[in-house]
Amino acid sequence: MGQVDKRSITLSPELARAVDDVVAAGEYASASEVIRDALRQWKDRRDLMGYTVEELRKLVQEGIDSGPAQDGQPIMERLRAKYLKRAEVQGFQE
Repeated sequence: MGQVDKRSITLSPELARAVDDVVAAGEYASASEVIRDALRQWKDRRDLMGYTVEELRKLVQEGIDSGPAQDGQPIMERLRAKYLKRAEVQGFQE
């Protein structure tokens, strides 16, 4: 593994049990492996997102500013009816 930087961390009882459970089940050899794997996955997700915290804040604000979400089902039903009607006029059948 090369050089390591030892750290001491504090886990909630629930997270500690989860770590202990996967080690006991043989999924990992040690609690350190569980934590390293979790941190690698977290880092990969974060890196793949590719956004800075400021960019994420801006995107969240744009979403808030865009207004409330709309239910997609009625919109899809209106579009379906619209294009079925157009297809009928042009002689197409469903």
